[in-house]
Amino acid sequence: MGKLIKNLKAFVTFVTVTMWRMKDTEVSSGQYRRNYVLKVVYLSFQRYFANRVQIRAKALTYSTVFSLVPILALLFAMAKGFGFSNLMESMLRSGIPIGGETMDTVMSFIDSYLEHTHSGLFIGIGLVILLWAIISLTGNIEQSMNQIWGVRKQRSYFRKVTDYFSMFLLLPVLIILLGGWSIFMSTIYENLRDLLFLSAFVNFIIKLTPYVLTGLIFTAMYIFFPNTKVKFRHAIIPGLITGFVFQAFFYFYINVQVNISGYNAIYGTFAAIPLLLFFINIAWCIILFGVELTYVSQNIQQYNFSEDVDNVSHRFRDFACVLLMSVICRRFRDGLEPYTVSELSKASDIPYRLAEQTTHELEACGLIYTIGEPDTKADAIRYVPALDIAQLTVGRVLEIIDTHGSEDFKVDCAQRFAGPWQALIQSKQAFYTASDTLLADL
Repeated sequence: MGKLIKNLKAFVTFVTVTMWRMKDTEVSSGQYRRNYVLKVVYLSFQRYFANRVQIRAKALTYSTVFSLVPILALLFAMAKGFGFSNLMESMLRSGIPIGGETMDTVMSFIDSYLEHTHSGLFIGIGLVILLWAIISLTGNIEQSMNQIWGVRKQRSYFRKVTDYFSMFLLLPVLIILLGGWSIFMSTIYENLRDLLFLSAFVNFIIKLTPYVLTGLIFTAMYIFFPNTKVKFRHAIIPGLITGFVFQAFFYFYINVQVNISGYNAIYGTFAAIPLLLFFINIAWCIILFGVELTYVSQNIQQYNFSEDVDNVSHRFRDFACVLLMSVICRRFRDGLEPYTVSELSKASDIPYRLAEQTTHELEACGLIYTIGEPDTKADAIRYVPALDIAQLTVGRVLEIIDTHGSEDFKVDCAQRFAGPWQALIQSKQAFYTASDTLLADL
């Protein structure tokens, strides 16, 4: 037991501290992959609770329930236009986990909604409510995912209307493909029933298909909704994992709903409503955890040496400022494309978070400025010198950094505390004057 506890403590120390201080060049490819998986899982759970994702899931639950009938009405209207409303209804009944009587009530709401949209006044009000429901739900989804990604700027209202309605127009086509694929595979299974090996393989494919398709849908969500660049290779694995967990929870929910007879006796026809709210809430928790997985997978390098970055010394922070300024100045002098934060981190061998903090500090001091649209895609923001590089010496940069900010604290530096203040000014000034090496020449 003592050895087990010791090994457990060593593992916790490795996961929380040691592996974050390992550079890629210090480990083998197998160790790198192991550390990568451990980092993604550990940091995803840490961010999931730190970002209070459960509260966002509850907000999305409310938006989903409120927008359910208008959005389903839109899908049914498009389905009737394509001539497959019956297929749409059968897939809806099998895909939404609520009881039969409750589903009949929802279908009556949808039929009534579509019937009244043909009247003169209601068609205008109905379209406004429909538009608001879609924009509200999808906007809340985008906002939740943007907050996880740290994106402060959402899509414009024009892009919301065009992007979101384009997505909803594609849903009927996706439903046709899913229904056609299911019928096709079922037909093949019936024809190959006598061939044990092939029929077992086809049956396995049929059972696996919902998991894969759900995973691909979540992958598309993780790429499409955040207003930033999400790479497919970082979204596909979290999407498939989320799809598998979502489908497993879906089947668990169906079995629980069927077996809770006492619950139905208490609530009657309303028994499905609390269960539906519970299902939607847990479903959004699963989906948003997949967003955390995607973000961490794409940005895991930003969290190396995180504890050291939070406790960096003043001297090393000055060194980071001088080093990054020299890299930026040399890049500008050579006429090459300016660096992004990630490129600066690689070129200077400084951890990403420290490089990001340093560039923000240099920008605030007026030493560099950005090229590219801020608050959207971090990879598109590049940095160039804001002052003449022929005048930027090490001493000049440190003087600008030291004197940036407020010093007006009504402390009597002229008489009462003149000694300490003048001693500091003289030592600093001597240091600034002695450090006359140009940054571009370092």
